[in-house]
Amino acid sequence: MATDFLSNILSSLSSGSKNSVFMSISPRNGLEVAQIDPATRTVQKYGYRFIEYNEALKEIKDFADLKKSIEELFAELQINLKSNIVLSIPTVHIGKIDLPLILSEEMVQEAIISEVEQAYIFKRCEPVVSWIEVLGNQDSENRTMIYSAVQKPTIDALKEMFTSMGATLERIEISLTTDLRALAYSGITEKQMTDGNFWTLMIIKSNGYELIQMNGSKIFDYYTEPLALKTYELEEIYDAIYTSVQISLLNFPTNNLVILSETDMVSAEHMASKMQIDGTITFVENNEYKKQDFIPVSLEILPDIASKISLDVIGVAAAKIQNIQSSFDFSGNKQVASKVVAEPIHINFQGKEYELTEPILRNIVIVLGALLIVPCLIAMLALSSVQKNSQAKLDEINSKISGLDAEIAKFKDTDKGSFDAKAEIEKVIKNNRAKLIAYSSLGESVPKRLWVSYFMTKEDGKIDIVGVSENVEDIYVFYRNLKDSIIESQLRLHRLEMQSSSVEDAISSSSNYEFEITNITEDDLKKMADAKKPDAKDASGKNKDAATKSTGSTSSSSASGGKKAVKDLEEVEVH
Repeated sequence: MATDFLSNILSSLSSGSKNSVFMSISPRNGLEVAQIDPATRTVQKYGYRFIEYNEALKEIKDFADLKKSIEELFAELQINLKSNIVLSIPTVHIGKIDLPLILSEEMVQEAIISEVEQAYIFKRCEPVVSWIEVLGNQDSENRTMIYSAVQKPTIDALKEMFTSMGATLERIEISLTTDLRALAYSGITEKQMTDGNFWTLMIIKSNGYELIQMNGSKIFDYYTEPLALKTYELEEIYDAIYTSVQISLLNFPTNNLVILSETDMVSAEHMASKMQIDGTITFVENNEYKKQDFIPVSLEILPDIASKISLDVIGVAAAKIQNIQSSFDFSGNKQVASKVVAEPIHINFQGKEYELTEPILRNIVIVLGALLIVPCLIAMLALSSVQKNSQAKLDEINSKISGLDAEIAKFKDTDKGSFDAKAEIEKVIKNNRAKLIAYSSLGESVPKRLWVSYFMTKEDGKIDIVGVSENVEDIYVFYRNLKDSIIESQLRLHRLEMQSSSVEDAISSSSNYEFEITNITEDDLKKMADAKKPDAKDASGKNKDAATKSTGSTSSSSASGGKKAVKDLEEVEVH
């Protein structure tokens, strides 16, 4: 009862009653859906579908096709459509701006939107922006912002699509955020993301590269260089990138470079071999050159499908597990990207996982407080009324008890020896049942060449059966059948005699055997035999117990008497 109550509270206060589903959209990998087990840090579910993405306009080409692909993946992975969606989309635009400290959040947003509208992509559509504040010189009157922008029509279309499916779009992130989170969660940049450790992330894409300067997991500078890599030959691509990066690194000096390639045109490992810096270089392949999984994968996922798992989808799937400081959110919720959000607590209760964030824990405390306080107040206010009602009911119950006690005393005074109804009923049922079993067993046990001339059963279970048969074998079969049918009856073959008065009759085929099967003692049988003597006849000349016989005489003293008994038995043959 208590566990069900707690389960209901957790279900209602966690992310709705819905599960969280994590998916990413990228130009190379299309649509991906993944689920990570926080306990084992393994990918438990994964699926993907190809969708078209316009890299020039940086937008999804067909939302109807996207919706169809999502529904197919949800059905394939057995995921409820009515879920909370955490989505990662490609990075559209990132920039850096310095603003006065005195500006409010609304004024900061207006200033960033005004700056973003200068980009060619946002000259034809309204932007949605998100930003983080760079930790700079505290004595300065300005503050530095790293901002990101996405097309508002894209955000609106995504929200409308998920709403029509019954899902809730909980959070929208960009690939830069999910890449950083995946690098941290997989342990690839575990050392680099230590607070106070400065390093540079280089992301190579099909249309150029980005340089992100990091302080631990916090972005503090950003630079992008467009390059039309598709116009170069294979080896020329590496030379073009190397030449451009060497110049860019003059403004971004680093002794710890992480190269991440997200295009099949460039191998991060080969690019790292060409770079010349005074420090360490780490390469990460998020493309066809990937040689091993970023994190372990469940055995239920086939190897050829597991090889498709990208860094993007791992980063978004770890959104509620791995906390990073550089996070952009375009869901339209309150701006939380500039804050370090406490890592949620994951608990497993009755086989279902619940995520407890700070707001949920606050709600649980409020609900539990209300559940404890409100009943106490109600009980205190209604105590006097409850006491009066309870006392009235108690008096009524005591009155009934007194009446019942009087009735019980009256019955105790009654003479118990006069009549015991229960004992009599049990006796009748027992006797009738014993007789029924005896009659049923008799009918089922009689062989074809055997006749019963006398059958008697008493209330105390005593049985006496007299009959004749053409052979001893049938008598024995009949006797064994009765023994097996009437359990614990202690029947015995009391008498077995040949009905003949001469040797000639004895050896003839028409000779019969008379038998008696009974569980009555010798003394009782003798008394019964005495009662059947001629002096016990009534005025009509018949024995007093003739009514219990099924035919005439059972005497075997003479051949003629035996034949007569057999002739009489033929009329009442029992099969």
